[in-house]
Amino acid sequence: MRRPRRLFRALLIGLAALVLLAVAGVGGALWRTLPARHARAAIAGLSAPVAIAFDRYGIPRIRAANLDDAAAALGYVHARDRMFQMDMMRRLASGRLSAIAGPATLPLDREMRTLGLRRAARADFAALPPPARALLEAYARGVNAWILAHGRFSAPEFLLLGAPRPWTPVDSLLWAKTMGLWLSMNWRQELARAQLAAHLPRAVIEALWPSQHEAGQPDAARATGERTAALAGEAIDAALPAFPAPFTQPPTASNEWAVDGAHSATGKPLLAGDPHLGFGFPSIWYLARIDTPDETLVGATAPGVPGVVLGRNRHIAWTFTTTGADVQDIFVETPVGAHDYATPDGPRPFAVRTERIRVRGKPDVTMRIRTTRHGPVISDLFHGGGPVLAVAMANLQPGDTAAEGLLALDRASSVAEAGAAAALISSPVQNLLVADSRTIGLFVTGRVPIRAQGDGAFPVDGASGAHDWTGWASGAALPHIVAPASGRLVNANNRIAPPDFPVFLGRDWFADWRARRIRALLDRTPRATVADFTRMQTDVTSLFARAVLPALLAVPPPPGRAGAAALLLRGWDGAMTMDAPQPLIFQAWIDRFYALVLERNHIPASAGAFAAPPSEFLPSVFAPGGAHWCGGDCTGLLTTALDQAVAALATRFGPDPRTWRWGAAHQAVFAHPLLRAIPLIGRFATLRIPSPGSATTIDAGGTAVGHFTSVHGPEFRAVYDLADLDASRFMMAPGQSGNLLSPLSRNFLRPWRDGQTITIGPTPERVTATIRLVPAAR
Repeated sequence: MRRPRRLFRALLIGLAALVLLAVAGVGGALWRTLPARHARAAIAGLSAPVAIAFDRYGIPRIRAANLDDAAAALGYVHARDRMFQMDMMRRLASGRLSAIAGPATLPLDREMRTLGLRRAARADFAALPPPARALLEAYARGVNAWILAHGRFSAPEFLLLGAPRPWTPVDSLLWAKTMGLWLSMNWRQELARAQLAAHLPRAVIEALWPSQHEAGQPDAARATGERTAALAGEAIDAALPAFPAPFTQPPTASNEWAVDGAHSATGKPLLAGDPHLGFGFPSIWYLARIDTPDETLVGATAPGVPGVVLGRNRHIAWTFTTTGADVQDIFVETPVGAHDYATPDGPRPFAVRTERIRVRGKPDVTMRIRTTRHGPVISDLFHGGGPVLAVAMANLQPGDTAAEGLLALDRASSVAEAGAAAALISSPVQNLLVADSRTIGLFVTGRVPIRAQGDGAFPVDGASGAHDWTGWASGAALPHIVAPASGRLVNANNRIAPPDFPVFLGRDWFADWRARRIRALLDRTPRATVADFTRMQTDVTSLFARAVLPALLAVPPPPGRAGAAALLLRGWDGAMTMDAPQPLIFQAWIDRFYALVLERNHIPASAGAFAAPPSEFLPSVFAPGGAHWCGGDCTGLLTTALDQAVAALATRFGPDPRTWRWGAAHQAVFAHPLLRAIPLIGRFATLRIPSPGSATTIDAGGTAVGHFTSVHGPEFRAVYDLADLDASRFMMAPGQSGNLLSPLSRNFLRPWRDGQTITIGPTPERVTATIRLVPAAR
């Protein structure tokens, strides 16, 4: 009996040893994906050595002989800290996600292959002038130096996926193509309108997409947009799914404002910016500082892109908000036979190409893509017959010079030169806010199509040419203002064009709740400081809540828990703070009321993903004459909404409304794009933190349809002091590193939430890591 026991014990010991060895092997492999504290690398094409010093936050200071060498160094540190993110970006834009993610991402790959972003990026690169090409090529050499040295240890995810492919300049151009797509998704709204038009009166459609009239110049004016007749939607509704599945990108918004020296405590301009994009892990932004003998660049870079996207140089500071211009149209083409479609000049054959998509664990998928003179046929994504729908997109058209424009902006030495650079940034359409030591200015970037007729609200006939794009409005033809008499410029995605502006920009705009709050705070701060601006960026007072609260408080409190919750709103000032129950009660009540209004009017709940949010739609319901949306009894519907909302909150947060907290529900979530779906690992790969704000506050915290989780907001904040640019303040979330094993992957999360900021001076207070890059031997 002793011998079998000894054998069994030996087997157990051997098995345990194997397990320990396996764990040690995995741990060792993961440890190798963390960058060394001090390193040296050779990069081909460098003109001189480059020194890189990292501070305690993981922010690199790059000292190089020129901008091309700096671009190579930036490519190296981007790859060091964000290689998997960069690879995911180019896979997304190229329609190659399914090769690693399997069938789940095949619909997205098919969409991106149909749009052809990579094909367009190749054409753009071929047309770039030599300086821009050289910068992109230098950046790619830096990325590839990291990949060549580290292979599958370039990031933890590559341990499973294998070493990433070499980086190319075209890969960098895909970032701007993707941003142009994310920030201009009007074509889905056109489809949604067309489908609803088959079932609902035109007045209902107009109310769901109200044309926001506030705006004009960035310090206010009023405008209206021209209307055009809608194409009948019955055929489109019959052919497409119940509603087009939302593209997997979040909503977009941003804040920016500036004052001139007469309105600042320093006597020089101040500028603030916080772009709002969907939260994710890691952030879309990466902080860096670049110094050469002739240039300094500081601010938010985008992994995959050489240069600073949002930031400052030695002379100017700049930021962006999304304009909301309509640069996409759906055309209903008329087939002629099996292979042609109608044009004003007679039948023309579809351009056809074949694409092959690799799918992990499955056979390759071959797809046939048709294109018309307007653009790719997107209806082939949804069905095999019915209307032929082609989409025209400005950022897919030839002549995209966005890369050249960003390079010119990085090198601009005045507001006027930044305006010239804005004219080169052909996509996306953005509001570029700039300050130099003397003045401030705002320029709309991009190309806006000039339509023969119509306003782009609905799909239009493609055969006649009556709605064709006849040219572009860009540069000086778009809204711009320099040295405003008011001494200040403000935009928070509210409408930018004045009422008599000759170029039609679009008809779908954000409401002006955030812009009005910014203006109100500036009115109270006649001589602003950097500290004033940083406090403003974390303001969480909702003017929307203040505007609709009287309608809620007019409802007689029902007995029980619902009435107790409603009474807590009395005396509330609309501040969406984390540690109070009122924001949660208000948001739940409003969301449920919005859903009931849609239901009462036979509007599909999924329309909420495309139509105006409650903050833009509900004011018209509460206005005189709006009771018809409630079936004539808004008080009754509000009472029902309150009862249902409070019951749901009690189930989740307990029976006593006084103990509920907005921060318990409104948590900012930063999730890894792939690992979040894996049990156990997903919890580690998803960062959460209670957060204040809402979609209508300056410190934005936009939620997804149907829940309170904060999925959208200012991952990056900056305030620039033109009297002392090194005193400018920055913050981002969740951290610099894209490696979840690194503490620098989440070190900014709490400071970001709490409104803290840092400076990025020329020398770190404490150097925590260094890299020396040298020219590779020829």
